[in-house]
Amino acid sequence: MGGPSVQLYSVRDAFAADPDETLRRLAAIGFERVEPYGVVENVEALRAGLAAHGLNAPTAHAALVGKDQEAVFRAARELGIGVVIEPLVPAERWGSLADISDTAAALNAAAEVAARHGVRVGYHNHWWELESRISGRSALEVFADLLAPEIVVEVDAYWAAAGGEDAPALLRRLGERVCAIHVKDGSLAVDATGQVPAGQGRVPLREVLAAAPGALRVVEFDQHEDVFGGIAESFAYLAEVGE
Repeated sequence: MGGPSVQLYSVRDAFAADPDETLRRLAAIGFERVEPYGVVENVEALRAGLAAHGLNAPTAHAALVGKDQEAVFRAARELGIGVVIEPLVPAERWGSLADISDTAAALNAAAEVAARHGVRVGYHNHWWELESRISGRSALEVFADLLAPEIVVEVDAYWAAAGGEDAPALLRRLGERVCAIHVKDGSLAVDATGQVPAGQGRVPLREVLAAAPGALRVVEFDQHEDVFGGIAESFAYLAEVGE
């Protein structure tokens, strides 16, 4: 499976100020993979920085719904990114089957564009897709059933738990649809406060990881007072538990 990745949004302030130094620091921790955000906006910095520091980017986040998808997928292909993940569809779009169906149709259409560039499409959850229920099922799972088979899901374990879901059980139900997991821990506050290094919070991460053994592990913090230190501790946790 290879080693873990890290979502560059975690270090967005440092990356915006000095992308090369930021990538150097992540490589020094031991990462060989990163998960960029905003691939079109950051393509030049990524082109130089990934090569300079021996990094690759199997996955990335980029807004797709209602955006210039051709530009996103061209940049992804240039950077060697295999899966472009829609990071967020707002909470108000998850309350009805009609809205969920519209989002699924939009991603299915994006996947057709992506395929022309040799790239795949994915979706990353927050808490609201799990909190919202459609006929007793989470909106995320209803959504997954409407997606084309080649579209994957990146399950954010923290947000799934914050949404009231049993994250390991969710992963088992989604099965092969899951390409990656955001390895994130903390208090389960939905305002992203109280996040801590992996293994130190309320997310059952050992069970989460065991439930999706083939999924890429992607360390992420939405916010943390010592984010590089927290990322290093999370990297060490994954090594300790054999992930």
